[in-house]
Formats: sequence, C-alpha cells, structure tokens
Amino acid sequence: MADSGILSFHLSSNVKEQPTVVVGVTTQELCLILGARLRALRRAGFRVVLISGPGRLLERMTSHMRIEHIALPMRRTIAPLADLLALIRLWWILGAYKPDLVEFSTPKAGLLGMLAAGMRGIPRRVYMLRGLRLERSHGLKRRILLTAERVACSCAHVVLCNSKSLRTEALALALAPAAKLLVLGEGSSNGVDVERFSPGPSAVRGQFCIPRDAPVVGFVGRLTRDKGLPELVEAFDRILLAEPSTHLLLVGWFDAAEDALDRELRNRILHHPRIHCTGFVSDTAPFYRGMDVMVLPTWREGFPNAVLEAAASGIPVVTTESTGARDAVVAEVTGLLIPPGYPEAIVEAVVKLLRDPARRFHMGRAARAWAVEHYSEERVLGLTADYYCSLLEAEPAAQMQNA
Repeated sequence: MADSGILSFHLSSNVKEQPTVVVGVTTQELCLILGARLRALRRAGFRVVLISGPGRLLERMTSHMRIEHIALPMRRTIAPLADLLALIRLWWILGAYKPDLVEFSTPKAGLLGMLAAGMRGIPRRVYMLRGLRLERSHGLKRRILLTAERVACSCAHVVLCNSKSLRTEALALALAPAAKLLVLGEGSSNGVDVERFSPGPSAVRGQFCIPRDAPVVGFVGRLTRDKGLPELVEAFDRILLAEPSTHLLLVGWFDAAEDALDRELRNRILHHPRIHCTGFVSDTAPFYRGMDVMVLPTWREGFPNAVLEAAASGIPVVTTESTGARDAVVAEVTGLLIPPGYPEAIVEAVVKLLRDPARRFHMGRAARAWAVEHYSEERVLGLTADYYCSLLEAEPAAQMQNA
C-alpha cells in the first residue's frame, strides 16, 4: 500500500462482504492509542479503514495490524485553502468506500470528516468528542472553535463523549441536544490494557542514573502548555526544596502545536540536572513502574489515558479538576485533585504523598483495582463494539430521526 505522503489509499474488491467503518483522526500521533479500538471493531466483524495524517506511526501500526489506511494531511490550525482541499478529498474517499458507519474525532478531522460524511449521506455518523480545545481559547478563536464543534455535532447522528464531565461541558456549550450526547459505560475511548500496565520491576531508574531509593515524580504525555508543563516545572523546583533527592521524569515529546512550550522553558527542562526527558517512546509501561507519583497538571482533557495507565500500574496520580481529568481519579482514594494553574497546589499534593509511603501504597492498590473494574480494554472496547453493532441493526432513517 503506497503512501506518497500526500494522499494514498487502496480500495479492496470485497467492499460489501462485511460492514465498513471508517475511523478518522487529524494526526498520526493518535495511532498510539487507536490500535486496540481498531482491533476490537475488526473482531466485531467490521472492515476497518483508518484515515490519519501521514507518518511513520501510521505506517507502522497499520502494517502491523494489516488494516487499510489512508494518509491524508490535515492542518491542526485554521487553514482555509488546505482545509477545503482536505474536505474535498474526504468527500471523494467516502464516496469510494461507501462506509456503513464513520467515526471521526479530534477537532479538524471531526469537523471536516463529519461535513464530508453528511454531504455523502453516510447512514451512521459518529463524532467522537475526545476533548474541547476551545476551553483554552479566547475571543474570535474561541468563537470559531465553538462554531466548528457545533457544526461537527450537527452533522453527526451520535456524539460519543469521552467522559461524563465532558458531556456536561458539551451540553452547557449547546454543542448538541442532550439526547445526542452519549457516554458509554464510565467513559474513556480506549480503556487500558491491565496486563501490560501493571505493577512490577522496571529498569528505567538505572537507564537515567536515578538512585533506587530516590523519590521519582513522573509525567506522561505531550510536553505542552495545556498539559500544565510550565506549572509542573515551577513546582518541581519548590519540591526540591522540601525533598532534595527528588527526580522528575518527563515521558513525552515537545509537541510543535499551538500550545508548544517556549524555547526558554524547553532549555530549562533539557538542562535541569534533576529533570529527565525521554522524548517520544512507543511503550510507556516500564516508565510508570519507575515512578512513585504521577502528576498531570492539565488544563483540559477528554479522559486522560495516561492517568488510567498509571492507575493500572498501581501509581497514585495528582491531576486537576479540569474537564475530563477529574473523571480519571477518585479523589483521596486513587489520587488527589487540585485546581489547574497553581504550582503551589502541585507542591503541596506531591510532597504530601512523597512523605507518606503507606498512603501511596494504599492509593496505588485502590487505583489498580478501580482501573481493572471499570476501565479494562475488554470492558470499554466491548461496549463500543456492541454499540456500533447495534447501530448497524437499527434502521438508518430511525437513527436520523432520533439524533
């Protein structure tokens, strides 16, 4: 299956031998978390086609899974001409594949994909709401993003919300009627592989020359402003004053997004003697096992996968009361919730846990049990596959009437 880096796809001859679902996201980075979802849909009997921005992650995942893919560049930022071209290509692709169901997510793919699916009259259209980028935007930009979300939702028959608090926020913003906004189970689009992410030994500390008995505070995700990296780095210097032997392990990459970190903060991170930055890693499981506490000081989420992975690994989490993030922690049981934007709150919560090993142990054990009970991949993706199968069984006209 060739990929020119611009647009490539292969249309098989057995188009209607099984129901076809097209899954679309803006960038290849989402491929890191889509694998299990695509496998679950394939096991449920769907022919799965993935649309994503081009790149090695897309090629690697689809080659390994042997699923059809389409490399389609889409800009994260507002780019009228590029967006129009991507919309035309999506309209053409959907006309070629004639899918029974589409699922588009992330802001740009969600907008363009749902528009193209609506124009083509695809009988079952699902918009997967993974988060609200507009929550950190202001003025004209916020109004544009709000309009884009409302258009995407209006083109969908169903809007699957990643968490209960995200659904509440979507309803407050009047993105769609309450009947169209749905949360499956307890939320999450992926769940967590509770076998892969589990307590156990790790060689990560040795890899970064961190003493075995030194406290390690961890972070997993994109290194951006919206993830709270400025607050975390500021808090860490204060944590060192209270617990001088602490190390900070940043598992992630400097994302060149609109909320990218400025050069000064990047250099501060890279040259700090107690901050260890891994860059992109394909398997984060061993890194959780090298942590004592994980911190996600995020400003906005849909439902953070990293928190579930830490919980399944038996690691207590400090995260914020932001949309989506607050659903991922049982406060005072599996971790601690703090307000976003306050380095002093990070310091207080982290130091409290670092100085109480017994509490960390009990929180970690509770977090593991909670993740296994509510968020295993088998449970979360089973609900998704069952729901999509139920959409196939329903009459499309009835779905449109009820949307």
